[in-house]
Amino acid sequence: MRNQALSGQTSPLTAPSGLDADAALAELTGSSEDWLRRYGSSLMGVFGTPQRVLVRGNGCTVWDADGKEYLDLLGGIAVNALGHAHPFLTSVISSQLATLGHVSNFFTSPTQVALAEKLLALSGAPAGSKVFFANSGTEANEAAFKLARRNTGTVSPDGAVQRTRIIALDGAFHGRTLGALALTAKKAYREPFEPLPGGVEHVPFGDVEALRTAVDETVAAVFIEPIQGEAGVRPLPEGYLQAAREITAAAGALLIVDEVQTGIGRTGKWFASEGVLPDAMTLAKGLGGGFPVGALITFGETTSSLLSAGQHGTTFGGNPVATAASLATLHVIESSGLLAQVRDMGAHLRAALAAVPGVAEVRGEGLLIGFDLDPDTAPAPAGGTAGTAPAPAAVAPAPAAVAPAPAAVAPAPAAVAAALEAGFIINATGPHTLRLAPPLILTRDQADSFVNALPGILAAARATGTTGKTEGQS
Repeated sequence: MRNQALSGQTSPLTAPSGLDADAALAELTGSSEDWLRRYGSSLMGVFGTPQRVLVRGNGCTVWDADGKEYLDLLGGIAVNALGHAHPFLTSVISSQLATLGHVSNFFTSPTQVALAEKLLALSGAPAGSKVFFANSGTEANEAAFKLARRNTGTVSPDGAVQRTRIIALDGAFHGRTLGALALTAKKAYREPFEPLPGGVEHVPFGDVEALRTAVDETVAAVFIEPIQGEAGVRPLPEGYLQAAREITAAAGALLIVDEVQTGIGRTGKWFASEGVLPDAMTLAKGLGGGFPVGALITFGETTSSLLSAGQHGTTFGGNPVATAASLATLHVIESSGLLAQVRDMGAHLRAALAAVPGVAEVRGEGLLIGFDLDPDTAPAPAGGTAGTAPAPAAVAPAPAAVAPAPAAVAPAPAAVAAALEAGFIINATGPHTLRLAPPLILTRDQADSFVNALPGILAAARATGTTGKTEGQS
């Protein structure tokens, strides 16, 4: 049997008699109302009430349990890089699962090694660089947090370490596990779980001099997102990342770039930080094309040696199916010229959005786009008229959302609800800010259909007067 497997012969195992996969899935029927009722009685409410019950997808389109069609302009929050049910991706996953689905990390597999080699090549990694695989961006950032803790600097005879501080930016989102949450800046996410792991400080977003002042020989690492997606799609100012590289190098601190949302072609480049070589980089979201996978890349032998055998691990990270899905995703992006398409489509979509009345500012790169709504978009306050809500503060370097007056309704969540009714899936990251992160295969016709519908969506948001909620989850 071992020789047969090694020679590539198929396993004699077949599905037990009477079991039919299609029939089993077909039994999962019901209306949206029924599924939402069952959801409420069986799942934790950490996400609130689901907006819809989705049952099927193809390309950039999904359908709910009642048969309604939606253009998915969120892509699972920048996850579905190739859209839904991409034929090559599903074929590779199915083939790998039928060959070898999971092994412990006491062993390796060809797909795991090949994916690590591919990521090192795409990132221009120098000799001695390594990869650690996880299941998500949060897990990758948690591994990076532990990596930072190992950059101790000088250790005194009594065991005290020199480097105890970690720097992150205001507006940062790095995840919700305790280490990643310590790096995350949002007060509402942090407070219920304090005290968090100590030593993390947040400095003003985009302020090079503030970073320079904060970083000295007591800092182990600086964590930076090239574009802060959760904070409203806020790109770093030109030159900031290069300055951060120079500042951290001079102080002996690690520069760790979080590309969980921006990596794998989302900005029209493999990585938004291209041109700056950090000490480490984290990836996830689009890497698996919808399949759970995350990665920590360490650049150079010195950084790669900080975590040694037994100091970190994972059960599922880097499993054969996840790494096969990632290889398939990278292959399609590369062979189909999607990077250039993302750059072109992103430029077209941002320009078109900027011309829509009611849109105040458009930001982003490639197909990671955020846009603020003009105060006149706000639904009418109680007893008032639309347009009387106070204007949000001018966009400042620090990506702080501006709360509406108590009597006014935030326009962005209302626009999300109106967009759903119109057949579009989008996301609100703040009271006045919407985010788009569609599949990289988005067509011009699909992009234009949303732009053409947006004036009506904003008008419907003004008319509803419903509060909605801010839904920036990652």
